[in-house]
Amino acid sequence: MKLCRFGKPGAEKPGLIDHNGDLRDLSQEVDDIANGTLSDKSLDILRNLDPMGLPKIDHPVRYGPCVGDIGKFMCIGLNYSDHAAETGAAIPEHPILFMKANSAIVGPNDDVVMPRGSTKTDWEVELGVVIGTRCKYVSEADALDYVAGYCVCNDVSERHFQTKLTGQWTKGKSCDTFGPTGPWLVTRDEVGDPQSLAMSLDVNGQRMQTGNTSTMIFTVAQIISHLSQMFTLEPGDVISTGTPPGVGMGMKPEPVYLKAGDVMELEIAGLGRQRQTVRADD
Repeated sequence: MKLCRFGKPGAEKPGLIDHNGDLRDLSQEVDDIANGTLSDKSLDILRNLDPMGLPKIDHPVRYGPCVGDIGKFMCIGLNYSDHAAETGAAIPEHPILFMKANSAIVGPNDDVVMPRGSTKTDWEVELGVVIGTRCKYVSEADALDYVAGYCVCNDVSERHFQTKLTGQWTKGKSCDTFGPTGPWLVTRDEVGDPQSLAMSLDVNGQRMQTGNTSTMIFTVAQIISHLSQMFTLEPGDVISTGTPPGVGMGMKPEPVYLKAGDVMELEIAGLGRQRQTVRADD
């Protein structure tokens, strides 16, 4: 099942993508794709609806972030062995965690705005994991049972802010619009194994990133279990699980960064596509 949110920023409605790829309005069934809507019980209710009986929404339409009222936006750094190698970083012993400010979250096709003073804005296609059931102290064996579904994330990063402004990576990860999420949440039953998903990212039509979640250092189950030992994961929390090689910072012989007018297009198999135009802040 593919769930989404559509409409103007801040006024999105819940939606469902039917088997024909058409958008259906869920606003008479649920208030939003968020929090309690993400439990197994709630998802089963939506799954049993007849999509053909829901109002059809004509395109074009703006897709918002596929999850509303996200609680924690957690990101895992250096989680692909080949990406760690391209950045010259050691393989981490435990998952590296940083937070992305919720004010960074935007729709999958919204503009990405480079902040004033940015010279090193970079791209990162990532698998997003959406928590559906409250959990703490879960085992790796049980961890995926707490997942509502998966989505595409672009962990946009300003590398100078991230590495040179002193302090945590969060500075370079949390700029406004640096968290495109969606276009839809695909429920875990439809995804199957989250460790076998092909992913890619193009800039201006040129392939920059090609990867597969099979090369993660820490699997989705390991990440969820690890984080849950330290704090509670709540329905609507999102974990962005790291990026494969091909980021601008790792380009040889010189790094390549985004500039105004560039277009990013990214995709994860079965989870949909994103497309963002880059512009400079006013």
